[in-house]
Amino acid sequence: MKKYCTIYLSRHGETEWNEKKLIQGLSDIPLNKKGEKQAKQLGKQLKDIDFDAVFSSDLLRAKNSAKIIVAEKKLAIIEIKALRERFFGRFEGKHLNEMRKTFGEVMLVTKEKQKKLKLYDVENDEEIADRLIPFMKKTARKYSGKKILVVTHGGLLRAFLSYVDYKIPEYSDRPMKNTGYLIIESDGKEFKIKEEKLF
Repeated sequence: MKKYCTIYLSRHGETEWNEKKLIQGLSDIPLNKKGEKQAKQLGKQLKDIDFDAVFSSDLLRAKNSAKIIVAEKKLAIIEIKALRERFFGRFEGKHLNEMRKTFGEVMLVTKEKQKKLKLYDVENDEEIADRLIPFMKKTARKYSGKKILVVTHGGLLRAFLSYVDYKIPEYSDRPMKNTGYLIIESDGKEFKIKEEKLF
């Protein structure tokens, strides 16, 4: 019988820039108090999951979320640069509305407009997938039959959903939740979303 790796792919907790709707990208913004509480709450939700490994982006908001989520499990956090947020180029530090004026709702950018992101020095979904998917496949093979937690960013989650052709709900008033997550099964080649708690 084929063995699968079960991947809990989560977004980090809230930051001050999330609250102000500023685009973070590679800007290394820490969690705010609400973000710390969100991570603790997710830790409680996942307390009965026996993770075999924990991976995180090396940006503060993700790695500190990971530390809080698994604080009672005493697991080392493995920092991975491939899990960093999308590079937003000239939009980093700007209000989300500035990007919406150019591309529309960020989570719902069409494949056609994705190609135009490079004109603004913004990393597109295809470029993110080029660094994210090899890591996901390799890790799924290594942890076949096991459970892992991966804490990353909204841009990477969006790119992953695009990669697996998952229909993102068109809720303009319901963005991706901080500490929302996907439960994924993978054989190291393909991915199947078993549960979605992102929106």
